[in-house]
Amino acid sequence: MLKVKVKGGVLTDKEQQAYIDYALAQDHPTPLIGLDIILDGEYVDLAYHYQEVPFERIRRITGYLVGTTDRFNDGKLAELNQRVKHVTSE
Repeated sequence: MLKVKVKGGVLTDKEQQAYIDYALAQDHPTPLIGLDIILDGEYVDLAYHYQEVPFERIRRITGYLVGTTDRFNDGKLAELNQRVKHVTSE
C-alpha cells in the first residue's frame, strides 16, 4: 500500500491520483512505499520513499572478499588471527 502525503496545500482526489499514477509509472530501483507531494505555489515536487534493501557488508580479509569468516578453514582463520593491524598517528 502506497502512503501518500500532500504538503503545502490541498489537491483534489483526481489531481492526487494523477501524481500517484505518474510516480508508479516511473522505473524505481526498489519497491515504492511512500510518496510526498510537496506543493509550492505553481510548482510541485515529488519525494519518493522506497522499501529498505538488506545488504551484506563485504570486506577484504587476508586477500579475499568476504562478508563473514564463518566459511574460513582453520588455516585461513589462523592467518586472520595472526595479522598485524596498522594504525596511523595523527
